[in-house]
Amino acid sequence: MAATHRITVGTAVAAAVAVSLAGCGTGFHDSHGSAEGASGARKAKPAPAPKSVVRLIGDGSTAYTGAQPHLPRPERLKPGQKPPQFVVFSWDGAGEDSQKLFSHFRKVSKANNATMTYFLSGVYMLPQEKAELYSPPQHSRGSSDIGFNDERGIADTVKQLRLAWLEGNEIGTHFNGHFCGKTGVGAWSVEEWKDEIAQAKEFVKTWKTNTGLNRAAPLPFDYDKELVGGRTPCLEGQKNFMEAARELGFRYDTSGVDNQVWPARKQGLWDLSMQLVPFPGHRYEQLTMDYNFMVNQSGTATQGDPDKFAFWGDQMRDGLLKGFHRAYDGNRAPLIIGNHFESWNGGTYMRAVEEVVEYVCNKPDVRCVSFRQLADWLDAQDPKTLAKLRTLDVGEAPKQGWTSFLSGDPAPAPKGVPGAPAVKQ
Repeated sequence: MAATHRITVGTAVAAAVAVSLAGCGTGFHDSHGSAEGASGARKAKPAPAPKSVVRLIGDGSTAYTGAQPHLPRPERLKPGQKPPQFVVFSWDGAGEDSQKLFSHFRKVSKANNATMTYFLSGVYMLPQEKAELYSPPQHSRGSSDIGFNDERGIADTVKQLRLAWLEGNEIGTHFNGHFCGKTGVGAWSVEEWKDEIAQAKEFVKTWKTNTGLNRAAPLPFDYDKELVGGRTPCLEGQKNFMEAARELGFRYDTSGVDNQVWPARKQGLWDLSMQLVPFPGHRYEQLTMDYNFMVNQSGTATQGDPDKFAFWGDQMRDGLLKGFHRAYDGNRAPLIIGNHFESWNGGTYMRAVEEVVEYVCNKPDVRCVSFRQLADWLDAQDPKTLAKLRTLDVGEAPKQGWTSFLSGDPAPAPKGVPGAPAVKQ
């Protein structure tokens, strides 16, 4: 089975204007409304509901605002219960530029009951005039293969990051300078990866200082706690990155290539790699990423033959849908999809992704979630159940049916996980 000719590349530069931090910190399921005020002895008017907690961090670029809103509570599968079909849509580089694709797909996500993962490039939070603050491993200070940003672009990106998080989406990392090839991230040591991760966090935590936009609203999360996973540039350097990530408390990695099977832990992290799916018109399978479809259609030309744009987009859409149905009707392995906010080949891949979101995320038993939410669900499951799911091959449904296949008595759920036995008083 052939894979792809090349793996991923960087995304476009970011972009806009900050908005106020209204309505932060509601908790899970949207279940925490405003608190009811306590009545006084004379039955006075109820006290007003307390305002959302906002605790600024550092220079005020980020803030703690409470638990992230709109997060589903992970449920442990009951004996014999068929697993839901998870689909993860993710975006490398994740910045808002003049194409307004970040804001567009936020709206697409909301309209189709989906949440997604946005892998932010740290240098998209750093203005060009402050490039010297970035010291990339094995490269000269102030260098970056995807450039830096400007004040307007940072403001626009901050606005989208803020709204995305408040809507239940995940903010991961695509690191910084996107160095690939012989002198790229594949040559970095564990310690160099730790340094790169620290700098990616720092640029997010100091965007106000570095832009002078001190009156803008902060990002509504503590990035040190929010950041639990990422995808490496060009899918290179995974081994040393994963060791560094594990030591730093990350929970997953999505920098690999895998078949459509249930994920397992690798080097202590959930291996949530992108996958190979059918490539219509070809005998080999294709990676679930827009860039790889493009390379196998128009080569390195990001704007190929316009007469083929519609066909190429349909080919990507249909390949992703074939992969979806292979899992949905088969082993129910999570489908992992990666993209870039780019208008390659006339924007045909953006159209394809949108059509896939609209089709799959509204089907029964489908959950379009972020990587963090998928990791939460995996953590809540009985390890024996996950091990059994991993015995199913690509597209293989249990011959005896799901009820019989997963009818064994599961181990008790850990404390605090739905389905755990009650604690005796």
